[in-house]
Amino acid sequence: MPQFFLNKRLIFLLVSIIILVALIGFSLRDRERLTWPEKFVKDTTGWVTSLVSSPTHYVAGFFENLEDLQITYNENKELKKRLDKLASLEAQVHLLDEENKELRDILDKKESLRDFDPIQASVVARNPDRWHEMIIINKGEINGIKENMPVITSKGLVGKVKSISQFTSTVQLLSTMDPKYRISAIVQADKEVYGLVEGYDEESELLLIKTIPYDAKIKKGQNVITSGLGGIFPEGLVIGKVVEVVPDQYGLNQTAYVKPGANFYDLENVMVINRKMVQPDLSEMVDDEEEEL
Repeated sequence: MPQFFLNKRLIFLLVSIIILVALIGFSLRDRERLTWPEKFVKDTTGWVTSLVSSPTHYVAGFFENLEDLQITYNENKELKKRLDKLASLEAQVHLLDEENKELRDILDKKESLRDFDPIQASVVARNPDRWHEMIIINKGEINGIKENMPVITSKGLVGKVKSISQFTSTVQLLSTMDPKYRISAIVQADKEVYGLVEGYDEESELLLIKTIPYDAKIKKGQNVITSGLGGIFPEGLVIGKVVEVVPDQYGLNQTAYVKPGANFYDLENVMVINRKMVQPDLSEMVDDEEEEL
């Protein structure tokens, strides 16, 4: 008798496996319509999943919103601190400006190397063959543009006006490889260090500041600005920040690699600088073979 029940169970197991395999094969084949049991199971599963997932997503979204709210609160707090500092700095700048004007009136000094008037302009063309060297802007002689006027963006110095026509001007960028294109600069270290912007490294996209004294203490991150002593660029225009300082090949001077403040590859709006102080005759300052700005 027990043998009979054992065989019966074995037969039942085999039949169940056959039915299961048949159902799997039936469900896997391509069909346009599902059977009603499959529809029932699918609908039930979808309903249960939706029932469970909705509260889960709600809870997860609630905690994400709390986290975003906390981040926004911290950012708002930090921005308020910066606004407070900005208001303080604006007040200090205003006081210093008024004090500077008063001192200059006392000394009867009306002009400064820093004084200039900006002329707004837009870049209208760029030659792909000379992408690193020239841009064309939509202001020309009729707008008061003259040759050798400096050109800047809100981030820093871009270059100078190379040639002009009635309604447009061609600007020579700092990234040009012209060896005669030199700019008198100051590295704002603990003690101001003078040098010359001479050349551009296309591979690293850095400007080269040369003729820096070998004993000058220059560090990474220090600002580089125009000195105003070259005869064209006013004092204080941002050139960039020091990235690296290396000795020259003879060990007598140093060369600073400087990351430009302006992005020479993405220029749309610029300002042409009309320097107020009378410019000297450059022919009296440099040789015919060189140009120092």
